[in-house]
Amino acid sequence: MRFRRIPLPVVLAACAALCAGCGLQPRTGSSRVSFVVTRDFGARGVASTSETRIPGHQSLAAAMAHFFTVTPGDTDRTYGSIDGAKAGPGGSPGWFYYVNGIAVQPGAQNDRDEAIVPSNTLVHPGDQIWWDLHDPAAARTIPAVVGSFPEPFVHGIGGKRYPTTLECGADVQSACDAIGAQLRRDGVPVADQALGTGSGQDTLAIVVATWHDLDGSLAGDLVAHGPRNSGVYARFTDGGAALQLMDPRGQVVRTLGAGAGLVAATNDNVNQPEWLVTGTDLAGVKAAAAALTPATLRDHFALAVDGATDIPVPVDPSR
Repeated sequence: MRFRRIPLPVVLAACAALCAGCGLQPRTGSSRVSFVVTRDFGARGVASTSETRIPGHQSLAAAMAHFFTVTPGDTDRTYGSIDGAKAGPGGSPGWFYYVNGIAVQPGAQNDRDEAIVPSNTLVHPGDQIWWDLHDPAAARTIPAVVGSFPEPFVHGIGGKRYPTTLECGADVQSACDAIGAQLRRDGVPVADQALGTGSGQDTLAIVVATWHDLDGSLAGDLVAHGPRNSGVYARFTDGGAALQLMDPRGQVVRTLGAGAGLVAATNDNVNQPEWLVTGTDLAGVKAAAAALTPATLRDHFALAVDGATDIPVPVDPSR
């Protein structure tokens, strides 16, 4: 069945009640900050550390210099290397970073698309900071990644926690229920709302639906136009019956059919990032929902699921 459309103000009120006043307030809880450094879209680890004590008001640049061996790049405020992993000539591949799964904001990249480290970017308690060295040829900007789950739902963005909503499509209530249960185990209050309501600037949304139901939505259109628009190296074809997976150059290297699912995140640079838990059919959505765990998603930009097989996206051509 299809869900009745619920007015956004009603949804926000429900979220506010569930959050018990958390709203856009600093998140309390674990103060442990994790730093992960990888390369090739998370395919290979470089270094990592987890710290329980970060000095108050410490900048990201200062924290990186303290915990890792960093060298400057050949342009202002970029990294040439982190713990021995080196950017290429002209910054390709280059370094990019995500805080709680969210990329640096537009304007925080130089004219060669490398991420710069603004001196006023602060480290907040509970942040998960992820640096990755990759070639941006197919996607200038990757606005959000799923590999820091359950962030950004637990500690939010910039030290502020946002209400979380589940947008549920037709006939996927069991998948929505499973995702809601996972989020609540992680301490995240969540409210259901109708598909198509949208996340807006004050909420984080997880959209759960078959691709057929997502086709024509804003996030769906971004993904359909490829990684340069969405940052997601996958797209659905044949009316949603097939899922194409791409390599880091944006070339289709694998096509999945019935039962295929996808967990990805994107945004339109206006609203907060939107997570997509979708698939070619109901079985694919359920498989994607089952993959929504920290262990399964760790260090993946996006994840496709084909039966019992998890496939990190973009697809590593060497594997």
